[in-house]
Amino acid sequence: MLADCSHRRILPGYAGVWFNSMQFVFTYRNTRMPPGVARSIIRFLCTVVLLSLLGDRGYALAQDGDTWILVDIGEKTLSVMDGDRVKRRFRNISIGRGGATLAKRRGDGKTPLGEFHIVRMTSDTPFHRFFGFDYPDPARVERAHRSGAIDPARYAAIRRAFKMHRVPPQETVLGGYIGIHGVGKGNPAVHRDFNWTNGCIALTNEQVDELAGEVRMGTKVIIRP
Repeated sequence: MLADCSHRRILPGYAGVWFNSMQFVFTYRNTRMPPGVARSIIRFLCTVVLLSLLGDRGYALAQDGDTWILVDIGEKTLSVMDGDRVKRRFRNISIGRGGATLAKRRGDGKTPLGEFHIVRMTSDTPFHRFFGFDYPDPARVERAHRSGAIDPARYAAIRRAFKMHRVPPQETVLGGYIGIHGVGKGNPAVHRDFNWTNGCIALTNEQVDELAGEVRMGTKVIIRP
């Protein structure tokens, strides 16, 4: 069950509208629909896509006092926190098969330590549910830029995404597509006995369903050793 948890299938809602628009165009080529009607429909669909793009204002960060998530690598637990109080605790989590690190790199199979926020929530994933993080985070990106590992254009794009509270570029030398997910149709025994992910935090499907009721876009997540 050493599966890929990159979650590249995650797309904004307007992507589906755009796909349907293009599908309509190709379908129209094989029909006798009057050109004027077809052009009007295409203009309408393109307007919907544009409005969706303009409406994508990013996510709001959680405020002090809001529920947050604490992942303890040493204890193999994920705790739902209310201030300093533990509201709920999930045990026997799995992490990256390469362990955990402050210096994650693409393809190393390691879970990044640090503070993040949930910026993507979807069930369109092989792993039942996926709560994606705003990784790579600014401090990590700054260090990578100073060392020359990230070029100026990618550095500027990541900084711009964080300034606007949007998902940062995920295809970087620091890796990406990190978050919390379930097991999906995988073997629960493998999850129980091994750290098996490519860097994500894995819960059972039942646990991640319970967690879904506790988190929202912008929820803070701290991963500690």
